[in-house]
Amino acid sequence: MIRFNLLKNKPALLVCLTGLNVVAFMELLPAFRTAYEADLEKRDQQRGRPRERRRGAGQKGMLPEIENKLVFILFYFRMYPVQMAQGFFFGMGQPQANDWIHRLTPILNQALGYKMQLPARERKDIEQVLRECPGLEFIIDGTERPIRRPKDKQRQKQNYSGKKKRHTRKNNVISDKRTRKIKALSPTVEGKRHDKKLADEQDLIFPKGSKLWKDTGFQGYEPPDVETYQPFKKPKGRDLTDDERQHNTLISSQRIGVEHSIGGVKTFRITHEVFRNLRQDFDDLVMQTACGLHNLRLEHPLTA
Repeated sequence: MIRFNLLKNKPALLVCLTGLNVVAFMELLPAFRTAYEADLEKRDQQRGRPRERRRGAGQKGMLPEIENKLVFILFYFRMYPVQMAQGFFFGMGQPQANDWIHRLTPILNQALGYKMQLPARERKDIEQVLRECPGLEFIIDGTERPIRRPKDKQRQKQNYSGKKKRHTRKNNVISDKRTRKIKALSPTVEGKRHDKKLADEQDLIFPKGSKLWKDTGFQGYEPPDVETYQPFKKPKGRDLTDDERQHNTLISSQRIGVEHSIGGVKTFRITHEVFRNLRQDFDDLVMQTACGLHNLRLEHPLTA
């Protein structure tokens, strides 16, 4: 079985299985413990009666130590095995694995919130976060991840991405060009929604004097008082001129930061493999949590 005691002295294996190095794991652990204890208190309140014995008493569970609970959920995000395999790796059955996955994911999200690593979601929060970024240089991009083909025909139509030629869910992300941290994450929407339309719906106000790099999916998106940079689209009937190609090369070199940001999020395979979890809004929670893990990783490079 996978246990933290087996991984803590094998740093390369810990990174391989969880996505975090030892330093990042140990920094996250106290916040994860606090979030887990808060969840226990909430469950006690919902039970409506006092706990009959102190926590930790009685028969030990399948994941008794908090370190192994954190390893469990990080492993799921990093490797995204089917639940039967997840249970096998941690000495439990599929139903127990399913319960732990859906219990620990919001706890991991809360822990990352305690560490101030989650991207902003609400408009006023996003605008405040952007104002606090030194340099005021941002990159906006859309990212999609595949889902199973919905059974409902209307949902099939809504979630079919013409760009990816499959059914997807998508978000727009805004990253700080200097730090590569993801500062803002849009709501999770159906794959049919266009990047620019989603950005227009958010109607964000960027700090005056900001610079914003974007791709052709945001053609026509021009926030006020913002200097925008976008590659030229190939026109019908002719090739791009040498100047246009040179301009596109320059823009691409500047935008590579967001590609690294999205690539960092997709280190966690749950965000780029076909999404199998059917619980409502779980895909949105997963994407926000994976962005928080990416931001945490940036503070603790794998060489640390």
